[in-house]
Amino acid sequence: MAKVEIYTKFLCGFCVRAKHLLASKGVEIEEFDITMDAEKRAEMLERAHGRITVPQIFINGRHVGGSDDLVALEATGQLDEWLNTQS
Repeated sequence: MAKVEIYTKFLCGFCVRAKHLLASKGVEIEEFDITMDAEKRAEMLERAHGRITVPQIFINGRHVGGSDDLVALEATGQLDEWLNTQS
């Protein structure tokens, strides 16, 4: 299965939505809470090309975007393709 990384913040509803969708697919995620972690926040900003909102999601190092982007991939059936690709 794919390597999935997600940058989140405490009490973020969009983060919860994204994590629930990924969990429903049986995906294990590596979560980085940037609420109080300036280094991880800077890392996210660099990897996400300056996008400041959370979550920011990466599948096999490929930037998905946020929760809405993840849901859009699911709606088109592309999410399963991304998740079934080996890193």
